[in-house]
Amino acid sequence: MAAFRGMVGPNKGKLRGAAGRGPFDAVMSNISAPEGVRFREDRIGGIPGWWCEPEAAPPGAAVLHLHGGWFNLGSAAAYRNLVGHIARRAGASAFVPDYRLAPEYPFPAAVEDAQASLRGITERSIRTIAVTGDSAGGGLALSLVLRVGAEPATTGRIVGVMVLSPITDLTMTGSSWETRAEADPLFVREQAEELIRAYLNGHDPKDPLASPLFGDFAGFAPLRVQAGDDEVLLDDSLRLVERACAAGVDARLDVWQGMPHGFIGSIGQTQAAADALSAIGEFLSSQLARRPHS
Repeated sequence: MAAFRGMVGPNKGKLRGAAGRGPFDAVMSNISAPEGVRFREDRIGGIPGWWCEPEAAPPGAAVLHLHGGWFNLGSAAAYRNLVGHIARRAGASAFVPDYRLAPEYPFPAAVEDAQASLRGITERSIRTIAVTGDSAGGGLALSLVLRVGAEPATTGRIVGVMVLSPITDLTMTGSSWETRAEADPLFVREQAEELIRAYLNGHDPKDPLASPLFGDFAGFAPLRVQAGDDEVLLDDSLRLVERACAAGVDARLDVWQGMPHGFIGSIGQTQAAADALSAIGEFLSSQLARRPHS
């Protein structure tokens, strides 16, 4: 972590807008490739993306992963290795859609594309689905499940939700924006405000489809959250799980001491990433093995 902080420190807060897409994808593409996972381009529900397919993955279960990047950055191709590790541990194929990005396509384009991908997966006779996401993608995953929870096509098929350091509050009222401002090696408030403005394009940040923290979690699928203790987004996870538990949801948050945002990407370099990945795999594999509700 000391080496990581020394490497990224000079660029803290500088990754912004469309100009940051190349450098962001380069970082994500450098995550070690998983063994025994095949990658395949596809179009699901009209949305392009990549399948990450572990050997001997069963045909009736799948993971839908929504990638991070503050709604402005990221791509399915760059996220293949990370999601491949998740798919391998889950023992199921995972699809990563290339949802539309801001500022070219502001809210609610990303949520609409996530919903189209989910519907496309259900049309392929997949009976059990886990929805996952990291950072902005974690927020999108939560908003997606809140949005489709009552739809007949998906009711009972979503058996679990796993999010990694999700962005849940675009009003940025979490106390960790101050308490973790120095400890966080990646983000500063001004940077986040700029990226959020580009995404919302004037829309109300309290809309649960933009900020799932403000949604109604009654009846939500079992939820697991992973976050680092040294990230300005920590409070987005803490308050999310508090509200989910208050609504009667089977929810749990793991906070990793000394870890920054996106630490799961340090696969092969830190024990925390290995342990977190094991927890992710155990939860997803157990939930996907469940018999779906009718």
